[in-house]
Amino acid sequence: MSLGAAVATAVVVALPNATAQSNSAAQPTAVTPPSSPQLVSGLPDFTQLVEQVGPAVVNIEAGVKPRRTAMQQQAPYDDEDIPEIFRRFFGPGMPGMPSPGPQGRGGVSMGTGFIISADGYVLTNHHVVEGSDDVKVKLSDRREFTAKVVGSDQESDVALLKINASSLPFLRTGDSKLLKPGQWVVAIGSPFGLDHSVTAGIVSAVQRANPYAGQQYVPFIQTDVAINRGNSGGPLLNTRGEVVGINSQIFSNSGGYMGVSFAIPIDTAMNAVQQLKTTGKVTRGQIGVVIGPVTDDAKKGFNLPDTRGALVSDIQTGSAAEKAGLQPGDVIRTVNGTVINEASDVPLIVGSIAPGTRIQVGVYRDGKTVEIPVTLTALKSNAQAGANAGLDASPSRAPSASSSNPLGIVGQDLDADDRRQLGLQSGEGVGIARVEGLAARSAGLRPGDVILAVGRNKVASAAGLNQQLRDVKQGQTVMLLVRRGQATQFVAVTPRAGAGDDSDEE
Repeated sequence: MSLGAAVATAVVVALPNATAQSNSAAQPTAVTPPSSPQLVSGLPDFTQLVEQVGPAVVNIEAGVKPRRTAMQQQAPYDDEDIPEIFRRFFGPGMPGMPSPGPQGRGGVSMGTGFIISADGYVLTNHHVVEGSDDVKVKLSDRREFTAKVVGSDQESDVALLKINASSLPFLRTGDSKLLKPGQWVVAIGSPFGLDHSVTAGIVSAVQRANPYAGQQYVPFIQTDVAINRGNSGGPLLNTRGEVVGINSQIFSNSGGYMGVSFAIPIDTAMNAVQQLKTTGKVTRGQIGVVIGPVTDDAKKGFNLPDTRGALVSDIQTGSAAEKAGLQPGDVIRTVNGTVINEASDVPLIVGSIAPGTRIQVGVYRDGKTVEIPVTLTALKSNAQAGANAGLDASPSRAPSASSSNPLGIVGQDLDADDRRQLGLQSGEGVGIARVEGLAARSAGLRPGDVILAVGRNKVASAAGLNQQLRDVKQGQTVMLLVRRGQATQFVAVTPRAGAGDDSDEE
């Protein structure tokens, strides 16, 4: 029995009339509702909006065909050939038994989408159709179509589908840049397979960098609209019924809704759509820098006017930034005249510009602002490598100098093999053999790290490091450019009295 049937059965049960004077069955009495529902003043009624836009919202089923693992390919029989008693008793993992998980089994991804043109283009999330062999789109009138994946972009989590249909209802796109915190928004989707479920809430924040998503090219819309599994790819609508976002993610400790939902702005999505229609892929510009936030310590260490901007900690070899002359220690303050408030603003802006475009990057360097022209190159997705690796700091390698600086850092000269291992040039960097200072340890420095520069001044030897640190005074913040494996960042260290050794520790 379906859930709908169970509910229908429950509501038709009636209690006997307690005041009846005979054994005859009591006649049913209709419940008369109030003449008009009570409404709380000021709250919106989304009834007409949902009726108008609902037909353009679709359900999506993305199937992945079963793929046999290497062990299964060697097995002389399938799971179905094994008697049930053995499957239940031994379970997966015995020789020849299928291993659990997606690599050995097929599955179906359930999601939502919406029609953006009368000729059958449909928008949804990349993660809904990723790896799919068969994508089905079901319309509100129960018609079902096999969809072609025109293109899909992992970075923005946008996928464009096409179904063979015409004269379809479609959603109008709004301007997501006009959204403001506090405005009402509506979501329509299929959470847990419950078709065309409607939820509403308000915009909590815009231009939100989502550190948990790993998508640095999407300025997310944060809302408190209830979103659950199956809502992915559905529309986020304004009160005029225009789509302003694609519901994509939630922040949750439990896997369910916890009041924080994220949507991809429709402006970002439609930029991807135009490229997917034309080439089947999305290209983005990049400068080729590693950046981080301008902390209060960085402000002090570099004598900056404020904490606005993005601090450059590394320049990729052969990148547009290297060719243009950007340097570690530069603070990016503007891109093409647009103010950079946070480090996360840079990839959002640069990623929306086509490769080959010449842009102006305003950087703060040595107390003044410099405009640097940069010609963007195409972004390539590369996995980070060796973020936790470092220089071999085994005891057998003696440091080149003892600690003779207020930070209590014992330097170690690098040889050619060390620099080759870390991708450094000749005469670049000093290894850390020991960290004796409490302030340096508290800042996270550890043996095996490599110091590339003190502030904007490069270091090449342990003696040179001591020379640059010797005059650091108590309470003065020093910015050290540190390489750990392939990751480079500035580390702020502020020495205090006695921080050069551990004698004052309890």
